Amino acid sequence: MGGKEKWGAMNDSTITLPWLVVRQDDNGNRYRVGRYATRAEAEKIADSLDGRGHRQLYWVERIPPHADGADR
Repeated sequence: MGGKEKWGAMNDSTITLPWLVVRQDDNGNRYRVGRYATRAEAEKIADSLDGRGHRQLYWVERIPPHADGADR
């Protein structure tokens, strides 16, 4: 992902909530909408938000296993 977004440090919940729903607005800004335990749950949320007819994009991403910086 590019430019403006900053994910920050992840905490222990990364292990149990590895799936993100991300929203991109008309200006290309990206935001985390929520974190979920399963891909199916995240996709259900993304689909319901996407179906509202706004000109925003929603998608699901998995947080990389070592995104918490524990391997540094």
